[in-house]
Amino acid sequence: MHRAPILVHPIAPAGGRRVSLRVEGQDAILGLAFSDADVIEFLRRAGVPDPDEVVLGEPTLVEWQGDEPHAYEAEPSDTDIP
Repeated sequence: MHRAPILVHPIAPAGGRRVSLRVEGQDAILGLAFSDADVIEFLRRAGVPDPDEVVLGEPTLVEWQGDEPHAYEAEPSDTDIP
């Protein structure tokens, strides 16, 4: 099974998404992103060529797990906290 080399994990309960890069079968965590700009910066620092094009224009290189692509905010809780 082929998997994308860039993984954007599900939204964390407090918001943001962990971003990892798969290299030689190992996942390296790049950081916690709160926007596409964060993902692009993580990829730039990791040496990925044209990271903005990868995130915004190349769907086969990025696997958005669990939530809608480009979404970073956690859903508000249904419970009221006094």
